[in-house]
Amino acid sequence: MKKLFLIILVSVGIISCKNKEEKQVENADTTTVVDEPVVIETAFSNKLKDQHRGDFLFMDDAAVLKGDTFIYGVTIDAMSKELAKRVESIKEDPFTMVPVFVKGTVKTKPIGADGWDEILTITEIINVSLIPAKEDIKIEEKKS
Repeated sequence: MKKLFLIILVSVGIISCKNKEEKQVENADTTTVVDEPVVIETAFSNKLKDQHRGDFLFMDDAAVLKGDTFIYGVTIDAMSKELAKRVESIKEDPFTMVPVFVKGTVKTKPIGADGWDEILTITEIINVSLIPAKEDIKIEEKKS
């Protein structure tokens, strides 16, 4: 009886191992490896790509748009000057940044040029906040 039980147990073990190997071979044939992620572009995603939300700072010779994960230099042209006029009344001092929402194109800077690595050219001003951005660091003068 013990021998019969042992033979059945070994047979079941061999049969179950054989099935597992066959399943692995089936899965190996149907699996494909993709080196690069597949991105499906739609008209909606293209529109979102051109929209940028961040804190805007404009000075005489430079303009910057700072977001949570990026900092773009901004091309100084008619649109950026128009945006500067809109945020001027909201600024508390010359270095106050104002949250804005704009459309524009981002390009890398030309080789050898000074400034930020990525340059934003604003094509449309969507929204300007009525409240200045909260300062990350506040520098106070010491009173003697």
